[in-house]
Amino acid sequence: MRVYTPDDVAAHATNKYLGVLVAAKFARVLNEFPRDRSAPGEKKLTTRALDELAAGEINYHVVPRRRQE
Repeated sequence: MRVYTPDDVAAHATNKYLGVLVAAKFARVLNEFPRDRSAPGEKKLTTRALDELAAGEINYHVVPRRRQE
């Protein structure tokens, strides 16, 4: 299992905190798809999301919050 440092996560995100949030949301999206749980050697969804983020395969954009008045 590969260990991801904050620099690995921040390389394709604005900062390490945003990178972790993007990976977590992507892992939730991956969880919605059907998958074969009996496949040997299948990675966990969070590990798979971090792999794709570190490789630069996830495209995202930040939507600014609307202030409630």
